[in-house]
Amino acid sequence: MEKKAKIAWLYLIAALFVAVGLFLVVKKNTYLFFALPVVLGVLLLYIFSLDKVLLLTAFTIPLSVNLKALDAGLAISLPAEPLLMGIMVLFLAKMLYDGKYDRRISRHPISIVIYCMFAWMLVTTITSEMPVVSLKFLVSRLWFVIPAFFLCTILFKEPKNIHWFFWLYIAALCIVCVYTIIHHAQYGFDGDSAHWVMTPFYNDHTAYGAALAIYLILALTYVFLPGIKKDRRLLIIGVVLLLSVALMLSNCRAAWISMIAALAVLICVLLRIKFRWIAAAVVIVVGLFFAFQNQIIDALEKNNQDASGDLVENIQSITNISTDASNLERINRWQSAFRLFNERPVFGWGPGTYQFVYAPYQMSKEKTIISTNAGDGGNAHSEYFGPLAEQGVVGSLLVVVLVVVTVYCGIKTYSRCKNRQAKVLVLGATLAFFGYFIHGFLNNFLDTDKLAIPVWSLAALIVAIDVYYADKEEFIA
Repeated sequence: MEKKAKIAWLYLIAALFVAVGLFLVVKKNTYLFFALPVVLGVLLLYIFSLDKVLLLTAFTIPLSVNLKALDAGLAISLPAEPLLMGIMVLFLAKMLYDGKYDRRISRHPISIVIYCMFAWMLVTTITSEMPVVSLKFLVSRLWFVIPAFFLCTILFKEPKNIHWFFWLYIAALCIVCVYTIIHHAQYGFDGDSAHWVMTPFYNDHTAYGAALAIYLILALTYVFLPGIKKDRRLLIIGVVLLLSVALMLSNCRAAWISMIAALAVLICVLLRIKFRWIAAAVVIVVGLFFAFQNQIIDALEKNNQDASGDLVENIQSITNISTDASNLERINRWQSAFRLFNERPVFGWGPGTYQFVYAPYQMSKEKTIISTNAGDGGNAHSEYFGPLAEQGVVGSLLVVVLVVVTVYCGIKTYSRCKNRQAKVLVLGATLAFFGYFIHGFLNNFLDTDKLAIPVWSLAALIVAIDVYYADKEEFIA
């Protein structure tokens, strides 16, 4: 009788739900009530299985849509950012309640660099030209880094979660790729439409290209991952082909450069060239650039090939700083960042303030047809020069330190790994991380969920393999 009563109650509740839903549809013309089971389901996951919420978030990020209402001061990506905010709040509450977190992670060199970045960000928020803007920026950065790095590192203690997390993002990204390619085909795959056909999922082709480059490297990593069944490997090869076509059609030249840079590092690793020699080579190249910058700029100014729908012409346009509007606008933003830095070299203008303060620091001779004074044209187009203007020399140096320490830890962990699966995975994560920060010379997306979650989760994977798997013979996934 008790079992029958429970079944009766279930049918009664279901009938009431359908009745109320139909009433709201017919009388109020609203369908929001039918979202209630989904909302309740997610809330239950938050309470009983936070790791599942994190995996769900990975799938939602490529499919999330950014809503902007500048008058209200609102710019949020739905549904990903609310999910990330909830994860951050519950994770912090749990840490405050039981105070337990793996010390091997909390004391890892990458974690220490992240602490320093947030500490300095807090200092420059206090000294900011626009403290409210900087505080919002700081909080939003927290809800990216805490779930994607500190929680993901714990999540990745189970090898199967590594695969689930990255492949859920890739699955959703493939959906976006198919949508974008079909949309692009309607415009004859021309170069101009390549800049916006991925909307509303990605704001422009540069963010889309950056995500494609990261996950193309990871998908290629899985092609060579030991222990993958033949049918799955064939499916992964299909994903690689789709991502490759999408990257080529994206017309994102910075993403192409990042892939070449990742390949160069891979060659150095396979040839067992020591990290210090790679670092020395980078320092020498940077030094030569500054020593001969006038001659280099003179040579680049002779290139007048603009970006177009042709692949070869697009490659040639990468070094065009005489007529290509995109390249010239980057130089305009960088020059503005340097002028802002010169005025406030120690503390900068405050995190997240660049787009609101740079307009008066533009020079008329450097402006382009896409320049703006409205504060709505994006940031400094660099993960290095943006912090230089916003957080002073320390902020920019901390980004460099993050890249150097993470790549060093990744290569060191690769050398230590006793298991081939873990070895291949950490190498792929290191290459993808490095590739993004090469892209980061030309664009900056760490203030968006679309790229912040992939980048910080790559760092989490490097730490997880370093801490949990590097010294083990087995890597069961």
